[in-house]
Parts: sequence; C-alpha cells; structure tokens
Amino acid sequence: MKRKLSVILTLAAMLAMTACGSTETAPTAQQGGESTAEETSVQSGEAQTEAEPEEEDEENYETGDASLDNIRNQDEIGENELLVLSFGTSFNDSRRLTIGAIENALEAAIPDYSVRRGFTANIVIDHVNKRDGILIDDVDAALKRAQDNGVKNLVVQPTHLMNGLEYNDIVNQIGAVSDAFDKVAIGEPLLTSDDDFKRVENAIVNWTAEYDDGKTAICFMGHGTEAESNGVYQKMQDMLTADGRTNYFIGTVEASPSLDDVLAKVKEGGYERVVLEPLMVVAGDHANNDMAGDEEDSWKSVFEKEGFKVECILRGLGENEDIQQIYVEHARAAINSIK
Repeated sequence: MKRKLSVILTLAAMLAMTACGSTETAPTAQQGGESTAEETSVQSGEAQTEAEPEEEDEENYETGDASLDNIRNQDEIGENELLVLSFGTSFNDSRRLTIGAIENALEAAIPDYSVRRGFTANIVIDHVNKRDGILIDDVDAALKRAQDNGVKNLVVQPTHLMNGLEYNDIVNQIGAVSDAFDKVAIGEPLLTSDDDFKRVENAIVNWTAEYDDGKTAICFMGHGTEAESNGVYQKMQDMLTADGRTNYFIGTVEASPSLDDVLAKVKEGGYERVVLEPLMVVAGDHANNDMAGDEEDSWKSVFEKEGFKVECILRGLGENEDIQQIYVEHARAAINSIK
C-alpha cells in the first residue's frame, strides 16, 4: 500500500478479523467486457446489498425510474473529492432512496468536497447500463475521473457494513493509485466501533417501534459472509438481547445466524406475527426475493407456512437518517486525518 494512503481505522487489528483473500474484479461496461452473475454473486457480502439477476433474464417486476437517480459522474470536480463507493443495486428506486440519500447527506454536511459515486459490483453496472442506458462509474472509472479532473485530496467513503473482504479490496485498489493524489484517506464502514453498533441498534429499534407490541417478532435479514467479519451479525443480536430487546432477531441469507436459527427462536418465543426487514444498505434483490418473495424458500413463505402472520418492510438502511449520519461522521474523520 502506498505511503500516502491514510485509512481511518487500525488496519492491523481490523484485517485480523477477516479471512485472507480477495475477489476478482470482473470487466465492466467501461472496459468493454461482459459480466456474469456467477462472477459477482459470490461476493463476500460486506456491502450488504445484493447479487443481481442474470442480465439476460427478463425482469418481471418494476424497479422504478432510473432517470430520477443522480449517478454523480459529473466532471469539474475541483481539488477535493469525496468518492462514495457502494456495492450497488439495479433496483432504481431503492438505489435513489438509499445510496443516493447517503450521498446527499454527505454533500449537505461536507460542502467543501465534491461528492461522486462508484460501484464495486460490475454486474450491477452492466445490468443498469443495458436496461436503462445509464452508465455508473466502477471504481477504476471513478478513480480515472478523479485523476483527469486534477483532484488533489481524495477521500473515499464506502457504504459497506463491515470491514471484510470487499472493504479490504477497496483499500488495496485505492492504495494502488494513491500516488496520483496529494492526499488520500478512506473512511470506516458502518459497523466499526462499539459506538457504531449501539447507534445502529438504536436506529433499527426506533425505526420499527410501531411494531413492538409484545406479540410481534421483528426479524432483520442480513447478507452474510464466509469471512470472520460475519461475526457482526451475532454481535448485533447479542446487543439487542442484552438490552432487553428479546423480540428482535438477526439472521442472514448466506451464513449464520441462518433462517432456521431465527425461525427456531421465533417459535420458541410464542409470537403471533413476524415483521421482516433487510439489514442491508439497499432493499434490492435479496430483500424483494429471498426475504419477501413468494417462492417457497423465501423468509416470508417459510414463516407463513409455520402459521405466522407476516409483514415485509422493503426499505434499506440507507433510508434511515441516523444511519446516514454515521457515514457522515466517518467521512469527516477521514477528512480530518489529512488536514
């Protein structure tokens, strides 16, 4: 890693929490390549967004108007850039209401920096470009844009939930080009410090307070990862339980705690109703299909089969203003580190 790269966390300690390895970067539309679902659906999950459907699959659902989303790939950046890197989603409304909302909050709070966007999921970029004719910058394109615009101070704020494999890939990718800028800093992911966990816990509890009637199990679905950073889900569960929020449950799509784990706890608690909500930045493919879909193995269907009344809330964490402010504070800390 280049000497000028300033990462706002204790790298040695944080990297020790994750498994070794990295994911390959598939070619994007900017590079003239083709991506497949298999190349990106095995992402480590730290972005907590989604794996996108095959591009050739015809969508039978409406995701919203892509033209309403500001993809933030404008030039005339100036000397200071705040590059917001997200996994991404092809669900247009959710992208605007979550990632777009985080970017708007950063822009309002840090007016001295031009906010720009980059996505790490090449299949999302290609899918949106093919379907909607809108090309979102991938990381390489966003970094080239910064260089071409003469950016001197580059601050990168990922919207990832945790410091895991994909977050580490970003650190390495930014570090490889850090000599192109005078100063570079990378902000922390959402769940880094104990204070971050507490604030996220309070945010999701306050967000769902209207459902907390003693008869309802409130279940959040995360993505999950094979990396050791998957422990963030159990930590959140332990905090909720310790704070007396015993009707709140955390599970994941691809790791542990699993749906079976959550189902067992809900049945043990004797609840009458279940509320499902994604513990992800966006409400994309996982939320709409794995959580709220009509397929027999979706979370909704599994709970209904067990006799529960189920309500699905399709909104991503990025819509929550308290969550947005955590990203703002992490970006400010990164900026302060290079002043």
